Amino acid sequence: MLTWNVTYHCKKGKREAFYQALCDLGVRTCSQAENGNRRYDYFFAASSPDDLLLVECWQSPEDQEAHCRTETFARLQELKARYCESVEIDKFEH
Repeated sequence: MLTWNVTYHCKKGKREAFYQALCDLGVRTCSQAENGNRRYDYFFAASSPDDLLLVECWQSPEDQEAHCRTETFARLQELKARYCESVEIDKFEH
């Protein structure tokens, strides 16, 4: 199993707009329907009003790699460029 904790450091005051854009695109729904997906959930950081945490779990690294080749993932990159200052990823295999 592979878990990624992805922290999106959004531009000041843009976290809610970024999250809404993700919802409008259907990122969570599409990702949860992919082969090997075990979890795909967003969390709002209580101590940082501009951070959004994504916790995604995949059955295998190959499943996560296939996720990165989807059209939805490509469109997500456009949203990140528009709304985020930076992205931090912590990866865990278990």
